[in-house]
Amino acid sequence: MFTIQEDRELLAHGAVSGQRKYPRWPEGGRLLRWREIVAGLLLLILFGLPWLEIEGHPLFLFNVLERQFIFFGVPFWPQDFHLVALGLLAFIVFIIVFTVAFGRLWCGWACPQTIFMEMVFRRIEQWIEGDFKAQQRLTAAPWTAEKIRKRVLKHGLFFLIAFAISNTFLAYVIGKDELIQIQTDNPANHLGGLAALLIFTLIFYFVFARLREIVCVVICPYGRLQGVLLDKKSIVVAYDYVRGEPRGKLRKQSAEVKGDCVDCSLCVQVCPTGIDIRKGTQLECINCTACIDACDGVMDKINKPQGLIRYASQEGIEQGKKFQFTGRLKAYTLVLILLLGGLGYLLLTRKAIETTVLRASGLTFQKQADGQISNLYTVEVLNKTFKPVALEFKVKNPGFSLQYVGQPLQTAQPGTFTKSSFFLLTPAKGIQENKTPLTIEVRANGQLMQEVKTNFMGPVL
Repeated sequence: MFTIQEDRELLAHGAVSGQRKYPRWPEGGRLLRWREIVAGLLLLILFGLPWLEIEGHPLFLFNVLERQFIFFGVPFWPQDFHLVALGLLAFIVFIIVFTVAFGRLWCGWACPQTIFMEMVFRRIEQWIEGDFKAQQRLTAAPWTAEKIRKRVLKHGLFFLIAFAISNTFLAYVIGKDELIQIQTDNPANHLGGLAALLIFTLIFYFVFARLREIVCVVICPYGRLQGVLLDKKSIVVAYDYVRGEPRGKLRKQSAEVKGDCVDCSLCVQVCPTGIDIRKGTQLECINCTACIDACDGVMDKINKPQGLIRYASQEGIEQGKKFQFTGRLKAYTLVLILLLGGLGYLLLTRKAIETTVLRASGLTFQKQADGQISNLYTVEVLNKTFKPVALEFKVKNPGFSLQYVGQPLQTAQPGTFTKSSFFLLTPAKGIQENKTPLTIEVRANGQLMQEVKTNFMGPVL
């Protein structure tokens, strides 16, 4: 804690005015160690995934500009937009289900903003400027050579890390090969890509160097969902006021009955958003568990059981109830299962080759010189794979033959639309109705991929 004189000096310089948070680091906390392990794994995955490939193609790609997406090596094209939309809807419902059950757990353990801010940028800040007291003193101090050196070093590292993050996110969008080309080729040939890198770098730098916890408190809408989604049964980071109140300083030989909370304010000092968890669940709480570790450390020192601040529901604190799978949670879960089931079915039945056959508009039928009746069709083939495929079309109905207009459609290149036209012909005497249903088999590399339905127009003799 500060001395009275230090507090007055810092307040006079505006260092603790509430505009900038200087949280104390909860050293040695049990949950902090687990958060560090989780953060390390997630950072490894984030920076490593863009460099992983399957058969020469990215494992993950989110190319919004060219509307191409790759998930676990499987490509998705604009024609698969309904799958992407359904997947996003399922993800939103999953967030709702998870929040109803476990509150803002995502924010504290897996959100990139929290991981980078708490585990990367704030660690660098502590390494260069010292602990939270030293940081406040440095902010309040006049500009000296030492202060300039520390600030230049800190913000220089911040900018380099923001540049690395920007490159990583751009690799997810355009792929690592194009990113490497932008980095190594003549800059004049990639002005657009370099401009994107610089813009994203400045954005990430501004977020982590200036906005910081404001992103979680003001900008991110997820925190405001808590007021709608949380109830008394949701598991959140909570203060056990039943056990902790009335709070007061620990004094020996005191007959006054008090709760376990010794009012040390460590839970407030370690909070990255500066809230007092003892006032209940609040919008600013990101469930980072720093207050849990700090409080557990104090309880150990005064020989009290841990868990004065812990993961618990309001009902659990008031009535001692354990987590329950409520009707509300069951309803949300059912919706999520239905969405995931529908998405899974569509993915399993998704065709690698998508073919569309349409009769030429404005035409009915033609009579050929040899007495056959013909209809003109256009065919479009989308190859959703990464390899060229050999195509073969065959009319399943007996008595019909297929004749291409120009070059036969024999190959579909990867990730492209291939268009062609053909006539279907049949003897006039074989026509039994004005509109004959037909089935055309589409084979790729000799395997049946699709059966396309269409109609054949002709006169009934």
